[in-house]
Amino acid sequence: MSDAADHTTLPYRPCVGLMLFNAQGLVFTAKRIDTDIDAWQMPQGGIDAGESPRQAAFREMKEEIGTDSAEILGESADWLRYDLPADLVGKVWKGRFRGQEQKWFALRFTGRDCDIDIRTEHPEFCDWRWSRFDQLPDLVVPFKRDLYRAIVREFTPIASDLAVSAATRSNTGTI
Repeated sequence: MSDAADHTTLPYRPCVGLMLFNAQGLVFTAKRIDTDIDAWQMPQGGIDAGESPRQAAFREMKEEIGTDSAEILGESADWLRYDLPADLVGKVWKGRFRGQEQKWFALRFTGRDCDIDIRTEHPEFCDWRWSRFDQLPDLVVPFKRDLYRAIVREFTPIASDLAVSAATRSNTGTI
């Protein structure tokens, strides 16, 4: 649909989002390759036909960051949505969707940093880093901030448990 005024009649693209925690309780974020703005995001992507959200999460992780070395710690209770700004609706996803409806997963990274390779077959990112959990909404493009705030609120218990575990390991010298 080319008329941006009619974008509210378009469906949401079914997707997954991944909050990947390292052993220190930091979260994987990456800078998109297709933008000049200093915006970072967590991995996310579409769910293929016949694929469960969990299967999509691990496939997307492998496709976007070159590894699927992780275990699921939690899953969002609901599907979360964001709408694209009207000026992007006709440009993104061939104009077929108004935004994304995402099932989010909190995962523990079980690999090593050297296992991460954003130079994948179809690269989406030009840089990556581990970011503080509480800073995630401030890192992302403005139209995704409400979604990021919601998922940070929902995954706060997981992040808190990981922070306690990391502090305990640090205090006992087992990191």
